[in-house]
Amino acid sequence: MLTAFGRAFKTPDLRKKILFTFLVIVIFRLGSHVPVPGVKYGAVQACIKAMPTENSFLGLANLFSGGALLQLSVFALGIMPYITASIIVQLLTVVIPRFETLKKEGQAGQTKMTQYTRYLTIGLAILQSSTLITFAQNPSNLFGPSCTDILTDHAVPTVLLMVLTMTAGTGMIMWLGELITDRGIGNGMSLLIFTSIAARFPQSLWAIQQQDGRWDKFIAIILMGFLVIALVVFVEQSQRRIPVQYAKRMIGRQMYGGSSTYIPLKVNMAGVIPVIFASSLLSLPSMVAQFSRSGNQANNPGWVDWVDSYLVRGDSPIYMAIYTALIVFFTFFYVSITFNPTEVADNMKRYGGFIPGIRAGRPTAEYLQYVLTRITVPGAIYLALISLIPLIALKLFNANQNFPFGGTSILIIVGVGLETVKQIEAQLQQRHYEGFLR
Repeated sequence: MLTAFGRAFKTPDLRKKILFTFLVIVIFRLGSHVPVPGVKYGAVQACIKAMPTENSFLGLANLFSGGALLQLSVFALGIMPYITASIIVQLLTVVIPRFETLKKEGQAGQTKMTQYTRYLTIGLAILQSSTLITFAQNPSNLFGPSCTDILTDHAVPTVLLMVLTMTAGTGMIMWLGELITDRGIGNGMSLLIFTSIAARFPQSLWAIQQQDGRWDKFIAIILMGFLVIALVVFVEQSQRRIPVQYAKRMIGRQMYGGSSTYIPLKVNMAGVIPVIFASSLLSLPSMVAQFSRSGNQANNPGWVDWVDSYLVRGDSPIYMAIYTALIVFFTFFYVSITFNPTEVADNMKRYGGFIPGIRAGRPTAEYLQYVLTRITVPGAIYLALISLIPLIALKLFNANQNFPFGGTSILIIVGVGLETVKQIEAQLQQRHYEGFLR
């Protein structure tokens, strides 16, 4: 791998793309530390240090923002509004015929879908920034009861300016991600998510060591982390290849077809989306309970106490069971809407393709559905196990819910890292290849 990166920097065109990507990432990280107008920076930092644990319903968004959310920075919302908008537009493709038609129109339709995603992202950014500032007006909702006022002014113009700044920050993040995609290396949005999560990795690791100062436990956790990463890499690269044969056809005087290929079905076809869905859905009860709490804990409604006991901290067996069930459900749900066996079978039949031993048409669709179901089961179990690692660490090591080895963070870091390295390797092969003569 180091040799590949060395060759990449020796190639002028590829070197420019890599350096441009690094420059955009630096700008993104700088914006994550610049506070919005109307925020007392010193008071926010003091509240973050005094905060015992992060609220679970803000944990996922804070993870994707690289810690910028709780600092109330310009890029506080991070990439989360865009992720949510992309998922919503993708799900609406199955429901709205217009979106399904655009999906089949190729590049022109994809451009229109991207435009809809941008509009929805800005709308979600306005909604989420307004919610975050509402919480910031009562800092105990974000940082705990020991936190004092963190805003310089509660006037309407100041609040509107904060909402406008955070929304503009989200729009700039979208622009930076598209710049990386067009002029850099890899998928821009994925790399920005990767950067946000990786930026918190050293802090999370050092927090584990500082908890009790035991180096033996720290080294054991590091070794366990390497095993988890190896498992994730192995499963993410695993796929079931279904052979496809194309019949020969005479068109004029030319013979076409007769080639062999395969359909790659990944074990984890759903990626990290089911984990995001499950985490977001489980965060809703704690968010609703946050608005229903009273100043005196004894006066809280009974359901608020139940949510605090079982659905806020992840070390509860009820939380783990619901979380696992949601991940398995969303894995099957997402795979069913992203891979249509009937459509694939019809396309194969149209171009003269068939699976050896399987008749074209409906039998092919049934066979693909059978194989897809069989590989989705271990894929769902794998996602559930990886996602439970931070919750188990929360129970065993008294860690926080942002335990670095496991869950959403490790899935995204490994997945984006593998994809980026593959793209660099592909571009290297285009520029460095050996002919018949050396």
